[in-house]
Amino acid sequence: MSDVVYDLREVRRARYAVAAVFAVHGAVTGTFATRVPWVQDHASLSAGQLGFALAFTALGASCSMPLAGRISHRFGSRRALRGLISLWTLSLILPSLAPNLLTLCLSMFVYGASAGMADVAMNALGVEVERLLGKSIMSGLHGMWSAGALVGSAAGTLAAHLGADARLHFALAAVTLTILGVLACRWVLDLQPAEDEEPPPRFALPPRSALLIGAVGFCAVFAEGASLDWSAVYLRDRLETSAGLAAACTTGFMLTMAVARLVGDAVVNRFGAVRTVRAGGALAVAGGLLIVVAGHPVVAMAGFALMGLGIAVVVPLCFAAAGHSGPNPSQAIAGVATITYTSGLIAPSLIGGVAQATSLTVSFVLVTVLSCGLAAFAGVLRSGDRNRTRIDRPKATVPDPRP
Repeated sequence: MSDVVYDLREVRRARYAVAAVFAVHGAVTGTFATRVPWVQDHASLSAGQLGFALAFTALGASCSMPLAGRISHRFGSRRALRGLISLWTLSLILPSLAPNLLTLCLSMFVYGASAGMADVAMNALGVEVERLLGKSIMSGLHGMWSAGALVGSAAGTLAAHLGADARLHFALAAVTLTILGVLACRWVLDLQPAEDEEPPPRFALPPRSALLIGAVGFCAVFAEGASLDWSAVYLRDRLETSAGLAAACTTGFMLTMAVARLVGDAVVNRFGAVRTVRAGGALAVAGGLLIVVAGHPVVAMAGFALMGLGIAVVVPLCFAAAGHSGPNPSQAIAGVATITYTSGLIAPSLIGGVAQATSLTVSFVLVTVLSCGLAAFAGVLRSGDRNRTRIDRPKATVPDPRP
């Protein structure tokens, strides 16, 4: 990227703009999640067919993520993010229009592809703002994503309760979120490549640094996916709780993660990424042990809360470390994102498979063991601590000195 000096006020404004984009991105996910039953009924799908179609979301994201860096190089970060976030918000309409399995699979592929490209672009901009500010902000940005997802799911729950047609609901949500996303992009940093900078490849294997960082993210996202999809089932089936209490456990887990991410930057700025993730890993392991030995719903709910608290900041810090790990932030972030998306895809089904063969208790023993990897391999996130350089005072913006 070109060597431009930014005014501190401009960078701070860009931070809030990127945070708004994160919230918009999360709101799309939250909106869709609440209307999945409607989409299933509209396409006349069995549970197995629905699961097959939803897998195309991760497939689309994995295929498209490497393209985000090239798009940002071609159009500049501001125009690229504006286009990609608009593509993501508008793709929300597609699943509600799918009348059968084939069209839903195609819709989910486009939905996932646009989600993945927008994800990489906004995280790359977030990493650059973090570098300029010289302090951790990625946890807070992902906290805004969680907050947006909660708002989207709340609105979706209301729409479902009122019996609203998802085609109308998704169309109104898509238009509203597109407008908000485009407006927010007006104030993000407009990073432009240097004239002699080679464009990133369309597709490339992740660098080794991204693989190591992605392994840490894999452990965290595996625990997140397992807890989100199976916590309610765990309480209902193993501890024989009511459906309401089981659902409250999942909601509590989501809220714990959202709050922890929003306040996590203060902890990271005080103790650094490595020590924060090691402590988080210890909390996640403690939570996993409580879940495994729980004989009462309160104990299990406390375990899931600790799990959420422990893993909340790991993925944001993985993206930050990837962005700081080399000269090609978008490529490294795309590599880490692909690994974490893969983890989120396989975790729910693997937990179900292990539970079918043994028990849900054994499944969460596996989650607890993987959580140990957070503490064991947290050292690979050290690059995120080393590569922050702070703007100490406002500076006038100057053009790139190169012709």
